[in-house]
Amino acid sequence: MQRFLAPAVSSLRQAVLSHVRVNAAQQQVTGTFLRGFAAGTYLEKGDVTERVLEVVKKFEKVDPAKVSPTASFSGDLGLDSLDEVEVVMAFEEEFVIEIPDAEADKITSCADAIDYIVSHPMAK
Repeated sequence: MQRFLAPAVSSLRQAVLSHVRVNAAQQQVTGTFLRGFAAGTYLEKGDVTERVLEVVKKFEKVDPAKVSPTASFSGDLGLDSLDEVEVVMAFEEEFVIEIPDAEADKITSCADAIDYIVSHPMAK
C-alpha cells in the first residue's frame, strides 16, 4: 500500500512546497513583518521602560533614586558583573523571555535592556 501512495505523497509535498517558498530577497524586505506577524505584537517602549526601571529599583543593591532610563549598571548604580547577571535574569523572568549569553553580555545599562526587550518579538 505504501508503495502506491509514495508517488502521490511526494507530488503533494512538492506542490505545497512550491507555494510556500519565499524568495530570499523578498524575505529581507519583509523579514521584520514576517517575524512580527508570526509572534504577534511587540511591547510598547514606554511600557518596557517602566517595567525595566521597576525591576532595577527592586534589586536590593540599587539605590532607587539613582535609577533612570539611561543609568549604567556598573557606573551609575555600582553593580558588579555578578549583579548584572542577576538583573538580566530578573528581566528574563519579568518579560518571560530567554536572553542568550552573548546578548546578555551586551546589556550593561537600562537603555540596553529596554532596546533589547522592545525588539524581542516574544517579550510579554
